[in-house]
Amino acid sequence: QVQLVESGGGLVQAGGSLGLSCVASGRTFSNYAMGWFRQAPGKEREFVAAISWGDGRTYYVDSVKGRFTISRDNTKNTVYLQMNSLKPEDTAVYYCAADRQTYYSSVSTYSSDYDYWGQGTQVTVSS
Repeated sequence: QVQLVESGGGLVQAGGSLGLSCVASGRTFSNYAMGWFRQAPGKEREFVAAISWGDGRTYYVDSVKGRFTISRDNTKNTVYLQMNSLKPEDTAVYYCAADRQTYYSSVSTYSSDYDYWGQGTQVTVSS
């Protein structure tokens, strides 16, 4: 089992920045690819960003490229999502998730591939 706890959400004006953190406990964090997803009211959960466990390879949905940065610190069992130039359409509940990947450089954009999920943290961007 892996337990994930997100923090760092809040209310910010458009153009502002927020940093999210997700702390993992339980099984070996360094063996899991990590992802961030988000879900806005009335919409399906969507992929935002992911980072591999072995070489730090990252992948982003097009709508956040150049604005969001995912990173991880295996010594702290933590994955981060730095969000800059926020837009009202970024408003959602943000979830981190862990994916037990065999290959050190793999990441997945599919929520069904992820084995463990956090409880989510609300991000609200006002216009």
